[in-house]
Amino acid sequence: MTTIILGGMASLPVKAEPSNYKFDFGAGSVEKGYIGVSASDKYNEKTRYGFNTPENMRNVAASGTGAASDAVQFVTYGTKSTNTFNVDLPNGLYEVKVTLGNTARAIIAAEGVYQIINMTGNSATDSFQIPITDGQLNILVTEGKVGTAFTLSALEINKLSHHPVTNRTIYIGGDSTVCNYYPLSGSVQAGWGQLLPQFVDTDAFQVRNMASGGQIARGFRNDGQLEALLKYIKPGDYFILQLGINDTNPKNNTTEAEFKEIMRDMVKQVKAKGATVVLSTPQGRATDFNSEGVHTSVNRWYRHSILALAQEENVPLVDLNVLSSAYFTSIGREATLALYMKGDTLHPNRAGATELARIVAEDLKKQGLNGFVEEKKEV
Repeated sequence: MTTIILGGMASLPVKAEPSNYKFDFGAGSVEKGYIGVSASDKYNEKTRYGFNTPENMRNVAASGTGAASDAVQFVTYGTKSTNTFNVDLPNGLYEVKVTLGNTARAIIAAEGVYQIINMTGNSATDSFQIPITDGQLNILVTEGKVGTAFTLSALEINKLSHHPVTNRTIYIGGDSTVCNYYPLSGSVQAGWGQLLPQFVDTDAFQVRNMASGGQIARGFRNDGQLEALLKYIKPGDYFILQLGINDTNPKNNTTEAEFKEIMRDMVKQVKAKGATVVLSTPQGRATDFNSEGVHTSVNRWYRHSILALAQEENVPLVDLNVLSSAYFTSIGREATLALYMKGDTLHPNRAGATELARIVAEDLKKQGLNGFVEEKKEV
């Protein structure tokens, strides 16, 4: 504890702000080692934590165990909402681990932007790095799917560095073939972005997967995902972007020319931040075999425009469409089907996502981008 001297007079003692917290939310019993927080607990300068507008919070039950046995529900929400849980923190870089309550699909937002996209399932857990530059973390749970409850069971906050800058980061944008599925360590379905950390030197890079199911280029650019990325991305970071599958669906009303220019706009905005942009083409369907047993899907999903854009903007390209087809041809029809969800020729299962992630990492390593490893490792 220190005392500040102002004009020769001693002010009140000042206590250093903690850099690590474990919060257990809800009205039930508090897990050992955690600080209990009820929906009615309003932020105040003495405790240094609490809800900004507790009148918009509600205590609810949850079906997990320990700290996940109860939760708080955000009655009002939205990325820019002031209905946040606030924690005073010394400026620096932090890792925040989030455990949801009973939630079908939810997004974690902090500092007014997305942090984690579409966590699904009761007691889902994930974490993210965030730089604190104004002395306070402001976090909330918001909608990933209209009409579902957005609840929070627990938070763990740990300081990583005094410097408020994220570690070198590989950001990923994409759709349901790329995004995370929960639980992260054991989901049956997976996107290749979820498994990419197995092929990344995680001592040198963190991976932030901002992909989401059903996404199109216009949505990624306009609905908050690109905004979050631009807030934090910096020189030395990568941004791997793979879209096109849903853009070709007539219901999304995106012509190939429009798709290409929206993608170009995102490429330019990220390049202006000094980061490296990588474009990727989507893999084909499991059944894209011809009569000779060759897998090919080269005309699918605006691939030609992605190739042209990569050349025009002089950015690296992973032609996953062709690379995955070569791999599928090498293993044959039945083995290829086994890499996709049962009865689904588009979405890979965990094994399939792992192979796609391996192909992406190997190709980027061959192109000279550092941070990628060829051997699969546990993360």
